[in-house]
Amino acid sequence: MSEKTPHILIVDDDREIRDLLSRFLEKHGFRCSQAADGRDMRRQLADARIDLLVLDVMMPGETGLQLCAQLRADRNAALSRLPIIMLTAAGEETDRIIGLEMGADDYLPKPFSPRELLARIRAVLRRGGQDAPAGVGEPVQMLVFEDWRIDLSGRRVQGPEGEVELSTGEFDLLVALAERPQRVLSRDQLLDLTKGRAAQPFDRSIDVQIGRLRRKIERDPAQPRFITTVRGGGYMFAAKVVRENGPGTESGSA
Repeated sequence: MSEKTPHILIVDDDREIRDLLSRFLEKHGFRCSQAADGRDMRRQLADARIDLLVLDVMMPGETGLQLCAQLRADRNAALSRLPIIMLTAAGEETDRIIGLEMGADDYLPKPFSPRELLARIRAVLRRGGQDAPAGVGEPVQMLVFEDWRIDLSGRRVQGPEGEVELSTGEFDLLVALAERPQRVLSRDQLLDLTKGRAAQPFDRSIDVQIGRLRRKIERDPAQPRFITTVRGGGYMFAAKVVRENGPGTESGSA
């Protein structure tokens, strides 16, 4: 396969599951590597470029939740931004919520269909720009509000104190809000805008990611100025947003 083929690392202590998922994903055009635990995972991440991590929560020794938290806190930007899909035990909503709070991009409860995992992997990579990299020479698309800049093509967020690290899901949610300023968006609308078909009824991930976003971009997350809550309605991006094409080239309000 080409080096440009997305490379998936499956971390699960169950070898049968690892083998099954690897065969299935390779059949559908991905490259796959496997790790049985955290130590093996770190070795694989050091030896090869990985585009997405499929990470089981329940593993002996270091759990998937602990490994997810370690990656999100890593000083290596490539590792801290690595897309993560967590596999959780059926009915364990607490694990799913904690995983999202720690920065996982999506979750899938066991038992699951490999086809559903395939769809989620494709959706997360697509949201991360994996399937459609920006062309050389294309103007940088920016959303600007107050002292903040969202680089849509580079998928970066720059604040008054420097770049802010966001997960794929957090970035998509911020863009969904900032592209529709002064407009109330329900949780269902935000799920459709950020997850599409991967969204599930009663999905609480939006509330979790709103909380994480506020802690990263609001001066006082308890009294947010940018992402406000509309009782009975959902959320609204309250700041004025300007769209720019390239550095310093203003092209109008969002």
